[in-house]
Amino acid sequence: MEASSCLRYHVCGFGSRMIWLCLFLVLILQSCSPALSDSPYLVGMGSYDITGPAADVNMMGYANTEQIASGIHFRLKARAFIVAEPNGKRVVFVNLDACMASQIVTIKVLERLKARYGDLYNENNVAISGIHTHAGPGGYLQYVVYIVTSLGFVRQSFDVLVDGIEQCIVEAHNNLRPGKIYVNKGDLLDAGVNRSPSAYLNNPAEERSKYQYNVDKEMTLIKFVDDELGPVGSFNWFATHGTSMSRTNSLISGDNKGAAARFMEDWAEQNGIPKQGAHVSNDGLESLHKISELPRRVSSIIPEPNEITDDLVQLASSYEASGGRRLSGSSVTRRIRSTQQNKPKFVSAFCQSNCGDVSPNVLGTFCIDTGLPCDFNHSTCNGKNELCYGRGPGYPDEFESTRIIGNRQFLKAVDLFNSASEEIQGRVDYRHTYLDFSQLEVNVPTSTGGQHVVKTCPAAMGFAFAAGTTDGPGAFDFQQGDVKGNPFWRLVRNLLKTPGKEQVDCQAPKPILLDTGEMKEPYDWAPAILPIQIIRIGQMVILCVPGEFTTMAGRRLRDAVKKVLTTDNSGEFNDIHVVLAGLTNTYSQYITTFEEYQIQRYEGASTLYGPHTLSAYIQEFQKLATAMLANKEVPTNFQPPDMLDKQIGLLPGVMFDSTPPGVKFGDVCSDVPASSTFRKGSTVNATFYSACPRNDLLTDSTFALVEKLDGSNNWVPAYDDDDWSLRFKWSRPAKLSPRSFATLEWTIPEDAPSGVYRLRHFGASKPLFGSIKHFTGTSRAFAVR
Repeated sequence: MEASSCLRYHVCGFGSRMIWLCLFLVLILQSCSPALSDSPYLVGMGSYDITGPAADVNMMGYANTEQIASGIHFRLKARAFIVAEPNGKRVVFVNLDACMASQIVTIKVLERLKARYGDLYNENNVAISGIHTHAGPGGYLQYVVYIVTSLGFVRQSFDVLVDGIEQCIVEAHNNLRPGKIYVNKGDLLDAGVNRSPSAYLNNPAEERSKYQYNVDKEMTLIKFVDDELGPVGSFNWFATHGTSMSRTNSLISGDNKGAAARFMEDWAEQNGIPKQGAHVSNDGLESLHKISELPRRVSSIIPEPNEITDDLVQLASSYEASGGRRLSGSSVTRRIRSTQQNKPKFVSAFCQSNCGDVSPNVLGTFCIDTGLPCDFNHSTCNGKNELCYGRGPGYPDEFESTRIIGNRQFLKAVDLFNSASEEIQGRVDYRHTYLDFSQLEVNVPTSTGGQHVVKTCPAAMGFAFAAGTTDGPGAFDFQQGDVKGNPFWRLVRNLLKTPGKEQVDCQAPKPILLDTGEMKEPYDWAPAILPIQIIRIGQMVILCVPGEFTTMAGRRLRDAVKKVLTTDNSGEFNDIHVVLAGLTNTYSQYITTFEEYQIQRYEGASTLYGPHTLSAYIQEFQKLATAMLANKEVPTNFQPPDMLDKQIGLLPGVMFDSTPPGVKFGDVCSDVPASSTFRKGSTVNATFYSACPRNDLLTDSTFALVEKLDGSNNWVPAYDDDDWSLRFKWSRPAKLSPRSFATLEWTIPEDAPSGVYRLRHFGASKPLFGSIKHFTGTSRAFAVR
């Protein structure tokens, strides 16, 4: 009895302890990982530097041969989100601070992802989109017509994009964690106007009467919230061109959308996001944009403001320019930037939509010779299109116009971000296919209610293409709205390729200037095989298109897809949000409505595949939507060409760099005045003997730095060339000179702490023989009060 009682006591005691232990473990697991049951998605964010060569390379967008990069306004980034169902499908969306996506870049990124992850990421579930800045280096597309002004293919431009896109996706993949997504939308009224209103007016009056404005004013934003870290990013879609920076600008810039992304990422950092929770106040917004007109980066390492005294002025005067000195490598500058990289970062992307006829130059179009408004139908001044320019809100300062339009998008995005309450729920899905747009059969309705089969055409560009737009007019005697052409330019055209009657009839009423779809030497001038893609995340549907849809063209496509999806009887798509992501995966210029095409303004002349291009897109996207509803795959019989091995690049490499006798790279050529004091809002500059920035792009690094003297008499980095306030300008004394100069120009922000500062330049020089050497140099110190 005693033995059995004792045994029963131990067993019961052991059992009760086990029960309490199990209950304790359950409580621990529940408190540590609510995401396992509460969060429908895994969410990951990533970003990486994609700033290309800041010298010698033609910029992509305006096709202006004289617009050659010569410095940096602020750096360009690739930003990505990945959304995955824990045990299901996943999608990747990448937003580039670049003019557009490139087919050859997309191909090579997908190859790298396959080598790294197998079939996890592929052409079906990866989308790569451009913001359409016209201030980034060109030469990274594979079709001839898009790289003529860059003297062919530029390998550096291509490589930095492929590397950066891969790295931002890798970062997003590594950051995948349980989280939630919210969607919100609202109108932004003052960030875009229609630059081809005469073409828009050719759309049916009944259709136009459905809309209050002749451009889309709605911004749609998705907010990503990590279960533990709180908000970790946001992506939004809004239509306005990346043309606040003009066709004469030579500094690399993300234009208004790149600026907006920087402003929002700065705002998040100053609010401590991501950090503790999902609640965000507006205090950071007020401090960033009421106190300071010029947001800064690398801000968290700046000491508190202190008063400027005579002792500090004297201290500043004791620090002379350092003189140039060699560095062991570019990793020195990377370590300076890496001080901010050890904590989770907020990723914000301002994506492009149906911006085809939308200009950020909202004050209207005026003749630069008379100041009078331009001609309404042709955008000319006394018959000359090159005198007609749109004016941004900061006119005549293009940097100010960029800031204002970027700031307006930023402020709207913060408002939508803070008020987002509709949670995204539902499946992750996608559909993708390739189509031959040079000969696609399309069913279009007839006036009697029947169907008529038409075909798209091989690519061709009309005479009005050469007229440019009011954001960047062309040259010679071309005009928008030209449906006739002229004999002289036809003669010039025929030296390249004379279009046949079938092509002329197919493209009518477009008078063909360049028959690019039938020009094959030395390789294809224009694309024929194009991707189309739908990405779905719950009630969020993203239509990925490889071009620039006009306002009405985008509306028709969105409505057509939404109509298909909402026929589903399950109600799964009843409350969907459909956005259009322009310039995605590759580039094929413009898509207008059939009616706009008849007017042949710039957008119609640049609609490559003829008057039925939009109808073709609508037909094929409806097929993708139908397949998504039916849970069926979409077969494809085409693949775009990989022409990387055929590329020709005529841009000469850097031969060597030199300085005058007795001068070192990094020495100051023109210094800050001795014993100088500057007030906030004023501009400080210094010029250094430098070398060609193409020697090393200093990716994820900097060519320019503002340093502040801390309380321990150590110089700490305060602002770099990814800051709005600091510009890096590079120049040569003569076109082929091996000598060059770097000017650092810092406009002191109103919220910059008072203290002692200096300017520092980094670079890399190439000798006639031997390897590239990195160098640095500093200016005199100066006081900021």
